[in-house]
Amino acid sequence: MSQVILMAHGSGGQMSHALIREVFLRYFDGTALAELGDAGLIEDAGLRAGRLALTTDSYVVKPLFFPGGDVGKLAVCGTVNDLAVAGARPLYLTAGFILEEGLPLETLERVVRSMAETARQAGVQIVAGDTKVVERGAADALFINTAGVGALLTPEPLSPRRLRAGDVLLINGPVGDHGLAIMLQREGLTFHSELVSDCAPLNGLIAELLAELPADVRCMRDPTRGGLATTLNEWAGVGVGIEVDEEAVPVRPAARAACEILGLDPLYIANEGKVLIAVAPASAERALAVLCSHPLGKEAAVIGRVTEEHPGRVVLRTAYGARRVLDMLAGDPLPRIC
Repeated sequence: MSQVILMAHGSGGQMSHALIREVFLRYFDGTALAELGDAGLIEDAGLRAGRLALTTDSYVVKPLFFPGGDVGKLAVCGTVNDLAVAGARPLYLTAGFILEEGLPLETLERVVRSMAETARQAGVQIVAGDTKVVERGAADALFINTAGVGALLTPEPLSPRRLRAGDVLLINGPVGDHGLAIMLQREGLTFHSELVSDCAPLNGLIAELLAELPADVRCMRDPTRGGLATTLNEWAGVGVGIEVDEEAVPVRPAARAACEILGLDPLYIANEGKVLIAVAPASAERALAVLCSHPLGKEAAVIGRVTEEHPGRVVLRTAYGARRVLDMLAGDPLPRIC
């Protein structure tokens, strides 16, 4: 591992995982953290509130405002979604702000207003916060840190360790929109069809799915940094094989065109309103129907399966009938997208 921090350490890919494994997990112990899920599960019998999920995240997106959202909306959606994919009902959030001297008060108010509106939409409360101001040049305008707590809805914790051969993989809509919307806005690039971030709170959609299939959802994850391919590799890392049908993965024509021009692969581009779901094979059809009946899942699709073959690897079936290994993201093609 590099002896200095590089931008690629924040990609969510191979270098991020190495940093977590060789530094953080080396000193921070505990079963909840070792699972490396989107949220830590707290099942202390002494808690009057019962089984809880706890998560935290920081948001350094550049630019602060982009088609389909802003850093405030992103901060709430990201934290809510991390709780929801852990099988929890999000309840409360905290919000910490690091403000650079010279930030226009109008900009801050716009971001805070967006956070409040998104929290109301998601049905969560922001109950605590903190504000720090640093000198000019010590930050890039505005950073936000959030934490969130939720009550677990599932009879047992959702985890990739529950994956079994034959399980079906679904996603609730097209991938790659968020990361590309950020990049195009940042670089001033335009296409005939404007790309808009998919940033959205998914807790309502996920709650409906868990209510319909309380025992048959194996695990879920929101494929943010590193995209769908990296999340699939994290799941395969527990020792199962995964096969994905390239043509079944939904990608908007504008996103596909942008990726072809920029030399990117939409499977590695970050999302902020997508959930990857593994369900027992007998429940796949019902799961797809539940997703498609919700506004945030109307373009849902079955994209692959868990297999006994090639354990530890993700294999992509291409449009030409060939197969290739889909590795975890190695670099950082789109830094600071969340």
